[in-house]
Amino acid sequence: LTRTIVGVVEACHSLGVMHRDLKPENFLFVGQEEDSPLKTIDFGLSIFFKPGEKFTDVVGSPYYVAPEVLRKRYGPEADVWSAGVIVYILLSGVPPFWGETEQEIFEQVLHGDLDFSSDPWPSISEEAKDLVRGMLVREPRKRLTAHEVLSHPWVQVDGVAPDKPLDSAVLSRLKQFRAMNKLKKMAIRVIAESLSDEEIAGLTEMFKMLDADNSGQITYEELKVGLEKAGANLKDSEIYDLLQAADIDNSGTIDYGEFLAAMLHFNKVEKEDNLFAAFNYFDKDGSGYITADELQQACEEFGIQDATLEEMIREADQDNDGRIDYNEFVAMMQRGNPTIPGKTGQESNFNFGLREALKF
Repeated sequence: LTRTIVGVVEACHSLGVMHRDLKPENFLFVGQEEDSPLKTIDFGLSIFFKPGEKFTDVVGSPYYVAPEVLRKRYGPEADVWSAGVIVYILLSGVPPFWGETEQEIFEQVLHGDLDFSSDPWPSISEEAKDLVRGMLVREPRKRLTAHEVLSHPWVQVDGVAPDKPLDSAVLSRLKQFRAMNKLKKMAIRVIAESLSDEEIAGLTEMFKMLDADNSGQITYEELKVGLEKAGANLKDSEIYDLLQAADIDNSGTIDYGEFLAAMLHFNKVEKEDNLFAAFNYFDKDGSGYITADELQQACEEFGIQDATLEEMIREADQDNDGRIDYNEFVAMMQRGNPTIPGKTGQESNFNFGLREALKF
């Protein structure tokens, strides 16, 4: 995928064309076959350029726009930055720079730090990290060109770049999800379904890779094949356990919403706005408490028929009053979540600053 995406960039640049709006949605497979070619679409913002020419109009999509575009002085190097963001998302499932508003996203693009310490980056090759760093250098003159990207060891045919990459986070996050209680899984799904297309673009691609027959459901066999391609050496029983962990409604398969919930990065789960929205979803009458009746209603909406309501409440009900208030809900959602590296105590809670917390 990386070779194809950057190959398009190099071809465009060799013809004196700058795309200016590279993002995952603008790359489509021709058909449903496994070896179907990838095509680039939407050249609506593309423009011809001359060597050394600089442009000043701010165009593109927030998550993928290069810093020099925001500074209103850019050239074709901006396309390489956008491609680098796509590669980062394909490898990790989340964008490198994120914010609640366009302004916050732009602030991160201009000044935010790249994170290669959070899951799944420790298990990703140094060659891949080196490539992403080279593509996401803020100084355009120091950034890799499209040709240099294609010559990079990780992208070379005989290098270590997999032709069909499946993020190793699939396995690690499924294992984390397996340890969660039913209410937390449901709440995370509520959060996942409220996110924008840009925020889940990488996860959408992962789901498509696993859902081989495009049925909208990941079966046991599809999960097994996908994990094997990712290099996971698991027993059949372990794979079945992982499927069951993500299968919130016990249908025997993992649908798109369940997959998003299982893969969702903890920085999304711990955001106060998301937690508050999820709590309100369960607190149907707005009383400030989640009751057994409200949980029953939520379970019915999720298609869950085997829930033990008393047990679900007990796992979060710290004062044993038979209901869950917001603070108890937040504590339950944060329990067992990885902390942000370098943060302790109160700083590791959801109330830390956005720019510190959202280091994907």
